[in-house]
Parts: sequence; structure tokens; C-alpha cells
Amino acid sequence: MCPWTRSRMASSASISDPVEGGTPPSNEDAIRIRGARTHNLQDIDLDIPHNRLVVMTGLSGSGKSSLAFDTLLAEGQRQYVESLSTYARQFFDQLERPDVDVIEGLQPTIAINQHATSSNPRSTVATVTEIYDFLRVLMARVGDMACPDCGTGITQQTPNEIHTSIAALPEQTKVMILSPMVRGRKGKHSDVLDRIRREGFVRVRIDGQTYELEQLPELKTGQLHDIDAVVDRVIIREGLENRLAESVRLALKHGEGALRISYLTPEAKALANGANGSGENGQGWEERVFSTLYACPDCKRNLAEVEPRTFSFNSPYGACRTCDGLASREGFDPDLVLPDLTLSLSAGAIAPWRNVTGARKKRHQELISGFISKAKVSDEAPLDQWPDETRRKFLQGDGAKWAGLLAHLEMDYAQAKRDSVRQRLAFFRSEVVCEECGGSRLQPEGRSCRLAGLAIHEITALAIDAAHDYFSSLRFPPQQQPIGEPLVAEILKRLRFLNQVGVEYLSLDRPADTLSGGEMQRVRLATGIGSGLVGVLYILDEPSIGLHPRDNDLLIKSLRELQEQGNSVLIVEHDEAVMRAADWLIDIGPGAGSGGGRIVSEGTPAEVAADPTSLTGDYLSSRQRIDVPSERRKIAKTRMLQLEGAIVHNLAEIDVEFPLGTLTCVTGVSGSGKSSLVVDTLAHALARKLNGASARPGPYRALRGASKLDRLIHVDQSPIGRTPRSNPATYTGVFDEIRRVFAGTKHAKQLGYKLGRFSFNTKGGRCEECQGQGVKRIEMRFLPDLFVTCPTCHGRQFNRQTLAVRYKEKSIADVLAMSIADAAQFFENHPAIHRMLTSLVEVGLGYLALGQRSTTLSGGEAQRIKLAAELGKPSPGKTLYILDEPTTGLHTDDIRRLLIVLQQLVDLGHTVLVIEHNLDVIKCADWVIDLGPEGGQGGGQLVVVGTPEEVAECESSHTGRYLRKALMK
Repeated sequence: MCPWTRSRMASSASISDPVEGGTPPSNEDAIRIRGARTHNLQDIDLDIPHNRLVVMTGLSGSGKSSLAFDTLLAEGQRQYVESLSTYARQFFDQLERPDVDVIEGLQPTIAINQHATSSNPRSTVATVTEIYDFLRVLMARVGDMACPDCGTGITQQTPNEIHTSIAALPEQTKVMILSPMVRGRKGKHSDVLDRIRREGFVRVRIDGQTYELEQLPELKTGQLHDIDAVVDRVIIREGLENRLAESVRLALKHGEGALRISYLTPEAKALANGANGSGENGQGWEERVFSTLYACPDCKRNLAEVEPRTFSFNSPYGACRTCDGLASREGFDPDLVLPDLTLSLSAGAIAPWRNVTGARKKRHQELISGFISKAKVSDEAPLDQWPDETRRKFLQGDGAKWAGLLAHLEMDYAQAKRDSVRQRLAFFRSEVVCEECGGSRLQPEGRSCRLAGLAIHEITALAIDAAHDYFSSLRFPPQQQPIGEPLVAEILKRLRFLNQVGVEYLSLDRPADTLSGGEMQRVRLATGIGSGLVGVLYILDEPSIGLHPRDNDLLIKSLRELQEQGNSVLIVEHDEAVMRAADWLIDIGPGAGSGGGRIVSEGTPAEVAADPTSLTGDYLSSRQRIDVPSERRKIAKTRMLQLEGAIVHNLAEIDVEFPLGTLTCVTGVSGSGKSSLVVDTLAHALARKLNGASARPGPYRALRGASKLDRLIHVDQSPIGRTPRSNPATYTGVFDEIRRVFAGTKHAKQLGYKLGRFSFNTKGGRCEECQGQGVKRIEMRFLPDLFVTCPTCHGRQFNRQTLAVRYKEKSIADVLAMSIADAAQFFENHPAIHRMLTSLVEVGLGYLALGQRSTTLSGGEAQRIKLAAELGKPSPGKTLYILDEPTTGLHTDDIRRLLIVLQQLVDLGHTVLVIEHNLDVIKCADWVIDLGPEGGQGGGQLVVVGTPEEVAECESSHTGRYLRKALMK
């Protein structure tokens, strides 16, 4: 009998809170796992039902990822490679089979985890979702091309199509067929006029006026002129086909593939009421341009035929030549070069030139004196009193003698001979928008094609919800409908999903490497929904990360849609709403590390909640809970950090007060402006004032109260390292102390081994086969790269001689393989090591291996390692800790432990500022700042501030609505 048909200990009726679990699966096929032993898995047997929404939960480090990713996904990849032809398999190394006896019924497997799919800076939301691929084809096939130089519309047509278009004009329309000869060029153009005579034409149009060739006006050399040969003048009527076809052929021949018509319809003539209406230069005349080539008839610029690759910034064919399709380049940042516009040049407004004396100062003054004189401004006047255009020319150049301040700084930087000078100037450099393409990433041809009035870079600059409205409004003429409508349908399918899962505030050109783990998962899910695949196992790693409780229902609906297409969906998740919505819930534990790796409970959410052996069930049934603090800290109005006039991104010039000496939570729906306020503005501004960092904050009016702080610690979710050599021991610095312990052993001293012998970053002690990484990279060609254990050192990173040195019967590789909790006990007699390892245990990371590769850590784990690294050091003075969603990857019981640590920090006199959606964290905060009310353009405002109880009473706050329920538990 399948395990999901077994009876359970209690029914959902015995649970205090109603559990809204999905329908229990029927007796059907399943993924059968027998004897799984990967990492800490304890020889488990498990059946996972096909075509169901299954959630796998448990404490952090209990073995969820080991089962979902390192077992199921690894075996799925291995089976995929084995299914390829012998020829294809020669390009792959042999993939190691996961440590499991049997896996049967495994479907083709797709993993959507927290890690970004690519570090390629060209990767965007539009490219990840494949929207950009469809959009490139759409622009190439139905877009309206214009000349990049003059903006004249360019349409490629055959001579027959041109003839048909002209013949389709209303009967009795007067048409003058012109062959373009000169457009916008100075001179008398005698040679052009002589050539027109030789070709047998008798009329010419010069600057919009028609003349007989024998009665031409004298052209002025210094003026711009337009010249067209008049090929024919006709009135549209029956029987004109042959004459019209010959005139079109002749006009195209002499116009080098282009022709222009000037025409007057009967209706236009009537509206003109005869006021010059019948004359060829009078009122009511209209013009059209035709071309058999992609060439501008006005400026004679030839363009290559528009193709989908014309709009690709990942290809040299379409990418901007200056920035190579990156949209930005490294250069001098105007905001850093002129940081204070209230200063004048004489008062030191140019930051890189401050404190310069002697000959260099004199040279700088001579450089700018010419510009100041020509621009008629004073070097005593503050720069904010200069006209905007003058200030722009001062920076960028005037196109004449003055090259621009930024250009002169670039020359100084390039010609600097001393490293100290280059380092000083480098402080004022950053990633700046490419001046050539304006951040569009494309060459002029790609920027000049438009669809319903927008160029492709203008379309991708739209937020997802605005892009959905734009594509929904597109209408195509009958001849374009077979091309345009299917492409738009595919784009809308993906946009609709992105709207559903709460990332409608993201713009399509948002770089993928700036997305959070949760945002990246939801973006990649859009591709899965759009692909229409069936019979696939999707494995997701906490897709609710970064989602406000309001948006969880939309996420669950989308995951259910993916499952109802005929797929199996397996989610590693801690969110209560997602667990309750599952068809089948698997709780792994009971502890973390060596204390986990077992199936504690499985069944419907109601059955797991009723299981008294399940810690997850305890929280689902409210047998355990995170209690609201009995007393909150009082807010002192005299101890406030005040940020005024914050306007970066979607912030609506808001003023915010952050109470010091408290646990403060900034919350709001996704895209409401939390990170813009806390990270992009406050953290960067404080980093400059307190830490002397070069970070550039978003625009704000004033920052008050920073003097009440001694330092800032910003703990984000960026990786602690990008190579397999990086691990918790190296990041926290504890590995240096451990190496000293081994170098101090009697055996090491006898062999003459120094500290460097026990480093896997230098030659001597490390394994040279893998260069101390313990793994070797395998390029999967069609899949993400894999790391496999080094066959020489078997993952131990060091050579045999180094491993022979032992401390308490353990080699240095044995120590790195220990869990952090075990290592803390092992080194209890070494205070520096023990203190740091204890900090890691206190933030819930005792289950991690001390030498676990940083590339395998989640964003939440990386953030807690950074937090522990700070906690393990002496902390003098008053510190502001800023954390961005520290509950990422945490079980409810782990959140309880994290809150204890955060509250202890505040009790020591520090301030903790947390960006968070988790209701347990919000309800335990002293002060809550809620932004919104919506995301994107609908956000960026202060909805409510106050204690959690005060926020819960606010009817206009989405956070308040959910917080009200959390406070009542």
C-alpha cells in the first residue's frame, strides 16, 4: 500500500487552527526513493506522488535540499545525460550517481532554485523569461523602421508594391512622382542639375518649389538644399497602369532605390477651397516616401536589412559598439565629481581637483577658464545657479574647443604614472550609463525601429504590469495578424504569470543579477508556465522568498496552474500558507545536520499538523508559537535617525524616522520601496558618513542623527564567496586560527610546516589536481555547470602529507568536514575559535559543515554567516545593523532562535533595522514602518508607522490586515 493511504494519528478536527490542506492523493504512480544517504540523509525510503503539489519542510539543515536537489535533481541530470546519443555523451564527463539505492518513476527534472542562473550582466528579466526573444522577432517583422540620423520612416517594398500603393490613391488624385537627388546638403549642386538635364527631365523640385530646368533660381552656396527630379505628373484614373509602372521604375532607378510622391486628393483640394490648392506647392499636398532598400531617401544612409539579431545586445551584430551591450561602462561619475552643486568652482566644487596645488592647480584653472569665459558664467557662482545646459556642457563638452570635464579627468586617469594618483581618481569612478546608446544597449538601427510608437528599449523599460497593458492594446492590420498575434500571445502568457506572482513592479530590462532569490525563481517560473511542458518534475527552493503575505495566494495559484498542466511540483518551503495549500506535506528532521535526515511525518497538511512528533506540525497546529513580547521598548523621540526627502526609484520624497536602540522592521508589499529606502538611500548614506565608503546613496534632502551612531553593519544576502575554496571558516576568519593550531602541533614543527602549509589557496599543502578546491568543474554545455568531487583528494582539498598532521586525532580536512556545532565543542579550549563558532550556532547555522563550499549556501545562510561574523567580534560603541530578509531559508523554530539573537543585540545598546515580510518577525518588533500601499508606481509612500498593534489597526495597510491575525494567535 502506498504510504499516503496509511491512517494517521488524529484528524484535522483536533487542531486549534483550521488547516486548509489539498485533497489527499489517490493511489497512483509515484517517485519511489529507496535508501537515500546523500549528505545527512539517514537511509530514507520515500514515495512522492506524481502530478501533485508536494511541499518538503523541516528545520534548516535537516536534509531537505539534500533530498530534493542533491538526490532527485542530481539523478535527473545523470539520467538526462545517459539518454543522449553516444556522440553527444562524449562532450560530458561521467556524472556521479547520488548515494541512493533506487529511484524509480523519476520524471524529467527542472530545478528552479534561489541562485541566479547566470552572472552575465546582459541577462535581464526579459531574456530570462524569453519575452525578449519573441519581442525581437516581433520588431523585425512588423516594426516600423526609421532612419537613425533624420528619423524619416523607411519601408522596404518591391516596385510592384509601390505601384499598387500609388494606384490605390483615390481617383482624380494629382500625383507628382519624384526621384530624390539631394537631401539637406550645402552648395550650388550644378553637377546634380546637369545630370538631371542629361537624363531628359524637364522639371525639378528645389526646397519644395517646382521649377522648369530652364528657369532655375540661383542656389546659395552656404544654404542647405533639397533637390528632387520630377519624373512624372499624373492624375489617378483607369488605364494609367502602364505609365505609372514605368514612372515608378524610372524614379527608383535615378533615386537609387528610393522615390517620393507629392499628391493632392480631391477631398484635400476641396478643403483647401482653392487657396493654392491646385498648385503643386500649395495647401493640401501630402508626401510619402517609398524604397526598395533599407535606405533613407533623405540622407542616403544605407541600412542592413532588419533581422531579429538587429535587436540583440548579446550579439556583436546588434550590441552598442561603445558599451558592448552592457548599457553602462566604467567612467567618472558626475555625481561623484560634482557632489555638492551649492559650491562654486573657486570653492572646490570639482572634488577630484580639491587640495591640488602648484603647477597642477594652475593647469586646471587654465583648462576651465576658456569655457567659463565663453559660457559667460562666473567661477564664484554656485553650480546650481548655472543653467542646466551650461552645466551639462561643462561636464560633457560643447562639441567645439571644450572637450568636457569628464573627458579631461579620463585623460588624467589614463596618463597618471603613479599608483597613488590613479587610486585617488578611481574613487570618483563608477558604472555610468553609456553615453552612446543612452543605456539601451543597442546600435542606432535597433533603437530606431518602433512598434506602436515605442522602440524596443522603451518597451523593455516598462514595468511588467505596464508592459501587459501595452501588448494587450496592440492591433495589427490583416496582413500582419498571422505574424504578430501568435508572438504577442506568447509574450502576454508570460507577463500574465509574472503579474500573478507579485513581481509586476519589475521592469523587463531589470538586470537578472540584481534580483533576489525569490524574484529570480518567480521570473524563471514564467518560462516554465510559458513553455507548456507536461510530465515534468519541477523542484523549487522557497519561491515565497521576498513575497508579502498578500501575494502568497497568487503564487500558490500559479504553482497550482503549473501542476494542473500535468506536472509534478516539489517545493522546499517553510511558509505556512504554502504548506497548508499542498496536496502532500513531507516533514524532514527531527533536528539539523547529523540530527536530521529522517522522515518525521508525511501526509496531508492536516495530518502532519496532528502528528505530535513533528516540530512543523507543532507550529501548524499552534501547539508551539513565537510569542509576542510582553513589553515593547519605549520609543525616545530624542534618539531618532531622520531621513528626509528620499526620492530614489519610486520613493515619493518621503521623510522617515528610525528609532535608535530598537528592533525596527520595514515592511510592505513587494516593490513598495523598502530596499530603495533602507539599502539604496539610508545604508549608502551612512556608509559614507560613518565608514568612509564610496557608496553613492540615492537622492535625499537631509540625514540627521548619524552622529549618535559609531558604525554601520549592513548584512545582505550576497554570496560570501564565488569559488569552492570559500566557506564559513574562511569568511569568518576562524580558519586562520585553526591553521595556527595545526601549525603548532609537534608533528608539524618536526616537518618544518608553517602556517601556509595548511592553506588550500597556496601551493605546498593543497591538492594540485583540483588546486585545493576539492571539486572539479564540469561544463554541461546545455545545462548549468556542475562540480564533481576531485578523484585525487576525494574532496579533502589537501595532499597526503598535509593530511598526515593531526590534532586530537583529526586532520585539517576532518575538522573542515565537522558540523559547526561539533567544531565548537572540539575547539572549546581555544577562546577565539570557540567564540566565533558559538556565534554561528546561535544564529541557527550549527548544522553547516565548517568547510561547506560557499557556492552551495543559500542567500539566507550567507546572510547569517555575515551576521555571526560580526557577533563574534568585539563591538565597541553604538552600531546600526541592517538586515535584508534574514528569515530566508528559516523554519519557524529557527526564526525563534534568530529573534533571540537580534533582541540580545538591541539589549546591548545597538539598533537593528530589518527589511522583512515574515509576520513573526514583524509582530516581535518594537517599531514598524510600512511602505506602499502597492508596488512599483503605486508604492513609495509611508502607509503607517508605529508599534505592531498600531499598524494592525490601520485599515489601508495590507501588512496591518495580516498582522492583525498574527497578533491574535
